[in-house]
Amino acid sequence: MKKWLPLAAVMLLSACSSTEETTWYQLPASTAPVALSTPANSQHLLWVEQVAVPDYLAGNGVVYQTTEVQYVIASQNLWASPLDQQLRNTLVTNLSATLPGWVVSAQPLGAEQDTLNVNVTGFHGRYDGRVIVSGEWLLKHKGQLIKRPFYTELKQQQDGYDAMVKTLAQAWQLQAKSIADELARQP
Repeated sequence: MKKWLPLAAVMLLSACSSTEETTWYQLPASTAPVALSTPANSQHLLWVEQVAVPDYLAGNGVVYQTTEVQYVIASQNLWASPLDQQLRNTLVTNLSATLPGWVVSAQPLGAEQDTLNVNVTGFHGRYDGRVIVSGEWLLKHKGQLIKRPFYTELKQQQDGYDAMVKTLAQAWQLQAKSIADELARQP
């Protein structure tokens, strides 16, 4: 009987330590077509210089808010590349799609460019089935500074991390549209 105790203990411990599969997420960009050519004399140049995220969003784990004051950083549901890079790349893509006649780039474009910096303070799912995208952006346009806060809250259509990431991408795309609308109003 005593011979079986170590074997039973090993089997019990191995049954309790199930390995979860790691899932990697990448934000989808807009599916709208992007204009591939721009007039040579275009005066609309936009450099998306930086999209900054706070430390709690800068890690690999997708963030989920469990109560009004608690957040969980997932250990098995991870970003495929740094979130700030994903946000910047999809912002460039989404702005390019919504601003025909503009050249939007993640690289400097020259002396006559507008410069956009975004500070994201919230980019997470929440316990009530909603996602939050918040922060502020700062645009340098013809020597003037324009600063706007943003807050977008959308309801997930399904449960799970896949749906949460898709809804976060949709909220980020809505924010890009809002920035594009403001840019289009500038002289």
